Amino acid sequence: MAVLITGGAGYIGSHTLVELLQENYDVVVLDNFVNGSREAVRRAVTMIGGEVRLIEGDVRDRQLLNRLFADHSISTVIHLAGLKAVGESVRQPLDYYSVNVQGSLVLCQAMQDAGVRELVFSSSATVYGVEAPVPYRESMPRGLPSNPYGTTKAIVEHMLEDLCQADPSWSVVFLRYFNPIGAHPSGEIGEDPRGIPNNLMPFISQVAAGHLSELSIFGNDYPTEDGTCVRDYIHVVDLAIGHVSALKCLSSPGLYIYNLGTGRGVSVLEMVAAFESLTGKRVPYHFAARRSGDLAAFWADADKANRELGWRARRSLTDMLRDTWRWQQRHPAGYGAP
Repeated sequence: MAVLITGGAGYIGSHTLVELLQENYDVVVLDNFVNGSREAVRRAVTMIGGEVRLIEGDVRDRQLLNRLFADHSISTVIHLAGLKAVGESVRQPLDYYSVNVQGSLVLCQAMQDAGVRELVFSSSATVYGVEAPVPYRESMPRGLPSNPYGTTKAIVEHMLEDLCQADPSWSVVFLRYFNPIGAHPSGEIGEDPRGIPNNLMPFISQVAAGHLSELSIFGNDYPTEDGTCVRDYIHVVDLAIGHVSALKCLSSPGLYIYNLGTGRGVSVLEMVAAFESLTGKRVPYHFAARRSGDLAAFWADADKANRELGWRARRSLTDMLRDTWRWQQRHPAGYGAP
């Protein structure tokens, strides 16, 4: 039986693919390549070996999903496909509701008809909402997200809760991500944003490499120690391993929720200073207006994942920065590099 990864050619998906292949899983990847890359999948397979069937298509395409489940012996789905940029979601909310909510609905309908009821859902810390105290704990109720991206994740969580209530044979895991950064330590796969990066770490590394003139820091008047946003940054490899760890829950029907984070907050200015210290590269920056949908500070309490899954974030901030810089240096044009 195989594991289907929707969005498996993307940043998180390709690193999760590596970890699944290392554990000898049979894997099917579905991706429409809006943000993913065939080259990322090829490199993952080259690095580890194993069998991967790569299918191009959109998770909203019900006919495609019906054929996929009919043609492949899939037992489990890791659902990563979706749009993920907070600022973009404020500007383009309909795209986010279409891809993130409709895509999840169509996928679950196809799974139900195919008799596949094991799902790991890529959720987000943003579902805790604007009023949640830090650190975020899984026992907290969902709050009011500060942006359409977070709202789409909360809606899908609601939908899956209702599904599990209606049909107790489903096994569903919510993995609430914090802020993944870094790259595989081999330097072969990493984050390859299109255009000016939405996320902090590739923005920093591209400025350091001279591809962009300076970093935009959105807001320096937040109620934090240095006025810039504070986030819980987690190495993408630790995040990927969390998905493999979550698969052990699926042997028992039910709904499971886990934070995947380090439990430590780091500000934007701290990230810049740490990167400059590690690499010796200067990162010019300017302060811009606050970005719609951003919160001042949040980080995880990830003790539950440690207790129940045996998972914890093992890689340090230095590891995250070093692996990011290695990827940037080896592949200055991302997967388009020769």
